[in-house]
Amino acid sequence: MAAAEAVSEGARVAWWKEPTREQWHAWIAAWLGWTLDSFDFTVFLLLMLPIAQTFHVPLVDVTAVLALTLWMRLVGATISGWLADRLGRKTPLMISIAWYSIANLLAGLAPSFFLLFLFRALLGIGMGAEWPVGAALAMEQWPVRSRGFMSGVLQGSWGLGALLSSLAYGLLYNWVGWRGLLIIGVLPAFAIIYVRRHVKEPEVWLENRRRQRAERREIRVPLLSIFKPAILANTATACWWMASSFVVAYSITAMFATWLQKDMHLSPALVALPVTLYSLGQFGSGVSWGWVADRLGRRWAMILPALIGIPLVPLYLFTHSYAMIVVFFGLQGWFAGGGIWSQAPSYLAERSPTEVRATASGFCYHQGAIWGGFAGPVVTYFAINWHLGFAIPMAIGTLGGLLSLLLALSVSPETHGKELGADIVLA
Repeated sequence: MAAAEAVSEGARVAWWKEPTREQWHAWIAAWLGWTLDSFDFTVFLLLMLPIAQTFHVPLVDVTAVLALTLWMRLVGATISGWLADRLGRKTPLMISIAWYSIANLLAGLAPSFFLLFLFRALLGIGMGAEWPVGAALAMEQWPVRSRGFMSGVLQGSWGLGALLSSLAYGLLYNWVGWRGLLIIGVLPAFAIIYVRRHVKEPEVWLENRRRQRAERREIRVPLLSIFKPAILANTATACWWMASSFVVAYSITAMFATWLQKDMHLSPALVALPVTLYSLGQFGSGVSWGWVADRLGRRWAMILPALIGIPLVPLYLFTHSYAMIVVFFGLQGWFAGGGIWSQAPSYLAERSPTEVRATASGFCYHQGAIWGGFAGPVVTYFAINWHLGFAIPMAIGTLGGLLSLLLALSVSPETHGKELGADIVLA
């Protein structure tokens, strides 16, 4: 009865007034880290062909840089997840932002392909470290009424970072080249000032850690705990869902700009337009599908855009019309490009106990990046070595990933409306 009265009372307050100042600061910190992380990563997708030409290396070698960056995310996620669950969310978030910002700067200054390869691999560690601590920080203390919506806005803001990178590419590339665009990626480091000044540790995590110590039930190795029989099926299906999502994402985007540059011979401005619209669609999808998630549930907010995204694939890949590419690739940003991702922060947080939340979210999310990392090299191999062009392997990867995602979500639990508490579950 008390819970129902609290919900009724909350419903009379505008949703944006319900969170406290500290909750807003935590969400904004996670948003800054994720959006700027996106800029540093996605700008590289626009620069692979000119980088290959500068260093006189095969294009497939440059796609290997992309793959290794994605694979190293799991290393960063595992380390930062352990730190966040044991020591707190705030410090690992600041370290991760500084890490990926400095790595991008060094990549832009790299005098050789080997050093560029090395620094982009190191950037992957910082990328992987940012997401689990940022998502846990934002989601575990956000009010349940609008958690799905704000999860969508948070995750969809990857599109804002990608939008910034495509705008920078279209407007600045002819002036500063690929090195200048990577060097600009050091600017996110200034977000650390905001995190340090305004962000506090979540009360639910502080209380959980207090109970672990008081009851002598500390989780010292959270990565092993997520494979305990009690939650093993949950971990496995979450990993399957995220692996499918990453395969879809990088089948769509990893080689899209290169396809337009190499097969379609388009200028930077013409390449930037569909990428910009796609990125806007990713952000818009986070807002719209986040709204759906708070009404129909987390799973339906991902299943529906996956279903809609399937028929869009041939409309932008199997055409020579630039107008169709622009329109339907832009629309795909709302569905398979963005909608299927809208609930990653909230759904992973709600599926994970507090004492292992950052570790579980980080591992399940970033093991998916391992599978997504294969997309660029595999698509390029079949495009060039089998003389298929980029469109066919991109379509196969996208459609196969979407079908796998639908299967994974069909056997996964629904968590809509779940309260995140400080109870110890696994010790």
